[in-house]
Amino acid sequence: MVMKVIIFREPPIDNNNYLLIDEESREAALVDCSANDPEIRKTLAENDAKLKYILLTHGHFDHIAGIRPNEAQIVMHKSDLIQLKSANMYLPAFGMPEITIPKIDIFINDGDVLSLGKKEIKVIHTPGHTQGGVCYLVENKLFSGDTIFKEAVGRCDLEGGDFSQIVESIQNKIFTLPAETEIYPGHGKMTTVAWEKEHNQFL
Repeated sequence: MVMKVIIFREPPIDNNNYLLIDEESREAALVDCSANDPEIRKTLAENDAKLKYILLTHGHFDHIAGIRPNEAQIVMHKSDLIQLKSANMYLPAFGMPEITIPKIDIFINDGDVLSLGKKEIKVIHTPGHTQGGVCYLVENKLFSGDTIFKEAVGRCDLEGGDFSQIVESIQNKIFTLPAETEIYPGHGKMTTVAWEKEHNQFL
């Protein structure tokens, strides 16, 4: 059965949030949750799907601001707790209301596998943008958060950032995936491993 991928681009920083729906089990996962968007719940209802996970690629405020209590199991790497807990320091500067800092239900590590119906969600720890940054691989689709963008990489000048580390993460973990692997970044357009190997000037 096909897995649906539906993109919600959320202001004010144009974050990409990805709703994954396994059409066989009707289980769903949301990769990052930047805004409390009623269209996401509407889409779940239209597909008769239940949200099982909110998969956080990292703990920055613009990736967590839409999380509502008890909506799904919230998944994150433990090394980003410091970013998660400091979210309210940054939200007002972008005209966003302060939030109740969400409780993480599942702490993940490199190599962990979560299930969405019969499909596997593989966790790839890719520190560099933050220390707890991760990508999620489902079939041939990599949800990369702010680790890698089309022809760019995540900024490394914030707390927990390390440029040499992000380059190592991309080269040793993302670029070892098959060339046709599709990359769905936290901001901007989709790309592929093959394209980034050829065109990403930072790597």
